[in-house]
Amino acid sequence: MYNAPGFKFFPMDGKNDSTAVEIFGQTYNVRGEGDPDYLTELARFVDSRMREVAAQVATVDPVKIAILAALNIADEFSRYRKERHGGWIEKTEELSKRLSKVIG
Repeated sequence: MYNAPGFKFFPMDGKNDSTAVEIFGQTYNVRGEGDPDYLTELARFVDSRMREVAAQVATVDPVKIAILAALNIADEFSRYRKERHGGWIEKTEELSKRLSKVIG
């Protein structure tokens, strides 16, 4: 599982403190180490994405809504990574060409 910097998630039988978060009308107790405010922020983000999806689809099944929201979040993350990585490669190639011209 991907763990965001600043928070590591653990199964409920762990020894770390539990933080209650609400996502799409359901309360979840999540154990982990890190800033509980950060976890709450993540939960709000997921909740907002689920609500956006729910407003656009005919289904009321929260599992289907969660899957669609997860796919949207994954798509956004993937595009961000590609843009960030791709931009770095383009800048490196541009700098390399400039250096080649200067050095001759």
